[in-house]
Amino acid sequence: MGGAFLKSRYVQIGVVALGTAIAGELKINPFAGDIFRIGLGSSAFLLFLLLMRRLPYVATGIVTGITVLMFRMGLDSLLDNGLNIVESLTRHCSAGIYYIVFALGMNAIKPRLDRFYPLALGAVMAIIDLLSNEAELLTRLLVTGTTTFQLNEWSFLMAIAMLRTYFVTGIYSSIAVSRMRIIQQEQNRRMEQMLGFSSGLYGEVFYLKKSIGTLEQVTLRSYELYRDLKEDDGDGPAHQVLGITQQIHEVKKDSQRILAGLIKLTDQEVPGDMLLSGLLHYTVKSNQQYAEMLGKSIVFTHKLMFDYATVNYIPLLTLLNNLTANAVEAIQVQGQIHLEVREQAGLTLFMVSDSGSGIRQVDRELLFEPGFTTKFDEEGIAATGIGLSHVRDIVKQFDGVISIGRAPGLGGALFQIRISTDALCKSQVHMQI
Repeated sequence: MGGAFLKSRYVQIGVVALGTAIAGELKINPFAGDIFRIGLGSSAFLLFLLLMRRLPYVATGIVTGITVLMFRMGLDSLLDNGLNIVESLTRHCSAGIYYIVFALGMNAIKPRLDRFYPLALGAVMAIIDLLSNEAELLTRLLVTGTTTFQLNEWSFLMAIAMLRTYFVTGIYSSIAVSRMRIIQQEQNRRMEQMLGFSSGLYGEVFYLKKSIGTLEQVTLRSYELYRDLKEDDGDGPAHQVLGITQQIHEVKKDSQRILAGLIKLTDQEVPGDMLLSGLLHYTVKSNQQYAEMLGKSIVFTHKLMFDYATVNYIPLLTLLNNLTANAVEAIQVQGQIHLEVREQAGLTLFMVSDSGSGIRQVDRELLFEPGFTTKFDEEGIAATGIGLSHVRDIVKQFDGVISIGRAPGLGGALFQIRISTDALCKSQVHMQI
């Protein structure tokens, strides 16, 4: 409830009015006596209007003008300046007129505020400030009979108006830039979350596709068994096998529906494309965090020989994340991981190498088979062995080739993927159910 109260338009207008009235008491008197005061009130009011665009400027100006008038009359009474109510009202009413006219001028340019460059915005607001000052002077002339200023005094006022408005414009621009940086950081954080989720989901789709293929084979064999049993032993065992076959068929259909939904999710990526350099950036950043979570000290390096944008960045990110995460897990305590992208004869080469123990020749034949793994935890429990089978299947979707070798200079494993550059640049690869 407190947050809603602070967000109330009336409360915000009250804050602007009171803040402006208080800031207005911090002032200088450039002329003899107390004829005209230059304070921080106008600067504060301008900054409030720039930062709080949703407020109605005219209503805010009227409330601020009345508040400034009442505030100064209250100070006269409190400080016992020897002025009665009428004299105090006469003395300060022109200040209220200033804020009303200033709000009217700002309201006139409000729809075009974002179109002005900072220098042009400062100049326009300086003109509004001068017009507001003139309205204040005319009011003072009509009410108190005070004469207008000399030319040199007006020149001084123009200089003060320019200095004041450009000072506020500078502060506003700094705040706007800070806001944009915060928004950009939040967008980057959400993009990283989205990419991490999408790449993980994309990989799991392949695992589900494999399960559906297995279910199809089991359904077919169960039905063949049902026919053989029916011919040999009658309806007893055969009906039991038929019931099992029907249940497997239902599981397959449910899995297909889930797969269709997952494929729709993986296809609903952020529209547009992404540079390969962006893929490397996200891969390195996410796996640096993964290495830190595992308590490992790993130096990540990357080399980009050429760059282009691709709409297939989610499957490519899945490839790079799986290979890089495997490299992180292959390093015991500390080491190095290197990612490289280059072009060769119309192919895009993705290489991930590490300083781990490498892969034995005897294991390379089975490395991409689902369930095969060389990784075990501290309790001797094997990993799932699914990640590299995902990598293999995704590479096949692009008609690419993946190979394994020893990383030159690092001594560990080297995974190299070759995919046609045209296949990555032209269109998005869609998975078939």
